[in-house]
Amino acid sequence: MEKLFVDQSVEINAPASKVWDAITKSESTDRWALEFSSGGPEFHIESDWQLGSPVYWKGQDGTVIVEGNVTALEPGQLLRFMVFDVRMKVRPKVTDEDGITFKLTEEPGKTILRILQGDFSAMENGKFYRDASAEIWDRVLPKIKAYAENN
Repeated sequence: MEKLFVDQSVEINAPASKVWDAITKSESTDRWALEFSSGGPEFHIESDWQLGSPVYWKGQDGTVIVEGNVTALEPGQLLRFMVFDVRMKVRPKVTDEDGITFKLTEEPGKTILRILQGDFSAMENGKFYRDASAEIWDRVLPKIKAYAENN
């Protein structure tokens, strides 16, 4: 079966350290995570972003909506974490490359941020969810870019 990943990149006029802050600092994640609520309950992300640490997407009342854990970490360069909607009855099988991955490549005067999310092929209606996630990342990446360039 063909793997289904969201694979998007953005060029950010800031050093990798600023981009790292934009994807891990709560004042930034609170801004871009809202895009994933898609008209549902608003939520924020909680994690200390250490290898093996939990990652919780919590509603305003503290209810965990999505949970996972950090599965790969190279500070300032790579962050990967799993995400599972707690309302799912069955979690799809996952591999080491699954989840949400942020890859940062610093170049003179800029950083390229690449995100990968998936593999959606393990889910029922995977193409639908991949396409919906891609649309969300179209809104998230500019928010990460703006935060990194302006803070």
